[in-house]
Amino acid sequence: MADCIFCKIIAGEIPSSKVYEDDKVLAFLDISQVTPGHTLVVPKEHFRNLLEMDADSSSQLFARVPDIARKVMKATGALGMNIINNNEEVAGQTVFHTHVHLAPRYSGDDDLQLTFTAHEPDFPALVQLAEKIAQA
Repeated sequence: MADCIFCKIIAGEIPSSKVYEDDKVLAFLDISQVTPGHTLVVPKEHFRNLLEMDADSSSQLFARVPDIARKVMKATGALGMNIINNNEEVAGQTVFHTHVHLAPRYSGDDDLQLTFTAHEPDFPALVQLAEKIAQA
């Protein structure tokens, strides 16, 4: 795609700090560096996001994520890792080329903050929603 920044990085038109590359996937340091070692793993083929990918393409991408994540953790001395994928603007996607964020974690006080709010479960509603999803 002509106006996609990640496609331009893959084509070598824009420089990047590569940490991994093969014929299907490229991984490079995110310029934002939310935490030191923050890496993006992208398929070389353009897809808007994971929701647009087929099974083979997504399996090629995710087959590489654990090894790249381990290398980032080893190189940075991180204590943990958030692996994040945002799909569409409402979910925080800002570049519309599939990418997986590898965000090394060093402490609970680093610059990445994720919060999940727990609610009392409504089990009948969960059963109903699960059935609806299964049938879609």
